[in-house]
Amino acid sequence: MAELDAQTIINFIANAPKQTPARVTLAGELTDITWPTDVQAFIETRTGTVIGDYALIAPVLTANADKITAQHVELLARNSGVPLLNYDDVKARIEPGAVIREQVEIGDNAVIMMGAIINIGAEIGPGTMIDMGAVLGGRAIVGAHSHIGAGAVLAGVVEPASATPVTIGDNVLVGANAVVIEGVQVGDGAVVAAGAIVTKDVPAHTVVAGVPARVIKEIDAQTEGKTALVDALRNLD
Repeated sequence: MAELDAQTIINFIANAPKQTPARVTLAGELTDITWPTDVQAFIETRTGTVIGDYALIAPVLTANADKITAQHVELLARNSGVPLLNYDDVKARIEPGAVIREQVEIGDNAVIMMGAIINIGAEIGPGTMIDMGAVLGGRAIVGAHSHIGAGAVLAGVVEPASATPVTIGDNVLVGANAVVIEGVQVGDGAVVAAGAIVTKDVPAHTVVAGVPARVIKEIDAQTEGKTALVDALRNLD
């Protein structure tokens, strides 16, 4: 995967139009109300829903207050410069409740579980699982066939632009609630124990644990048996 550099992300956010996406449910005499072309309007005679930037919707609501008998406004964000990723063409399993922002790369057969948060510029390798409630900060990189445990955090680095992102190698297991600090590199085949706080690079094929994390052993056959990932969980068929 090609790493998206920090300056590109900064430019994207700085130049993106800031929007407040909204969903508004309405009742009243609605058929004669005209909506801007960038607002999606699903209107029946007496009820309807409109979806779009609230900056476009609000003036129409004000101008037609005499025709609207009831309304409910749901703001989905406020002045957001980074929309959510459209993953129609992503060949991965993405469960409900995952929050994935634009400019994220997701490899084939990856799995992203409920409540995971994937920030701009993050990269997820093929066959990798991001478990429930895990957080991948900006530009965090996870290689192929790895597992980021529930509640784990890979710290993000968008600013300063010179900062180095977290990089997780291939076939890595990061345990639940572990934290990997900015700039740390975790080598292929390593295991990060649950609850560890990783402040230094982790050599390939080692196990680290503790606060701060330190190497406690090298991967052996017994450890491989206990930490092996299950390919069937990544099957999309």
